[in-house]
Amino acid sequence: MRRIALWVGAASIAIAQGGPRVTGRVAILEKKGKPSPDLGAAVVSLAGEGGGAAAHPVTVEMAISDKEYVPRVLVVPVGSTVRFANRDPFDHNVFSASDSNQFDLERYGRGETRAHTFAHPGLVRVFCNIHPRMVAFVQVMSGRLFTQPASDGSFVISDVPPGAYTLHVWHERSPEVTRAVRVTAADVVGVDVELDARGFRWVPHKNKYGEDYPTNEGLERY
Repeated sequence: MRRIALWVGAASIAIAQGGPRVTGRVAILEKKGKPSPDLGAAVVSLAGEGGGAAAHPVTVEMAISDKEYVPRVLVVPVGSTVRFANRDPFDHNVFSASDSNQFDLERYGRGETRAHTFAHPGLVRVFCNIHPRMVAFVQVMSGRLFTQPASDGSFVISDVPPGAYTLHVWHERSPEVTRAVRVTAADVVGVDVELDARGFRWVPHKNKYGEDYPTNEGLERY
């Protein structure tokens, strides 16, 4: 097998004989050089000449357990439905104020599931109107060329039509990184991307009424 290594900015692009796919690894720079606990929460996608066809919509679940969304990040095609299953012994109110994908599932209790269908592409930030620290992300994709990395940061996007693309790598704790990628017939293109989470800090959000959450001075009972 003949392999040619190229450099584009900080990304190494390796071309080899084989099927048309884009592979690579996502790494995150952390404060004090700590290991990254959530590489699999990144979203990797290709936008460009051959990525316009949409994938078929799916129905997936994002559970609520111990005041956390599980998984914290989902990536789905446009038209997909996410079921929010409440596994806690108390109420939640799932909502989002994100443009074009706003929704409010109102308050519901243990064992109940409510769902929302995402009709528009974009990043959707999902909160709970009762618990201010609860947050999740749904990336709604208009094309089909996307994936999430494995726990070690490695990823593969298969069946990529030849063409020029922009690789997008998103993670909630880092600015998005993009790379120019060109795929020709039977290429394997490898792109390693490093994100920078050293400047991340938690920023409080508003509740569904656009107001600050009530403070309870640590007296929250559920």
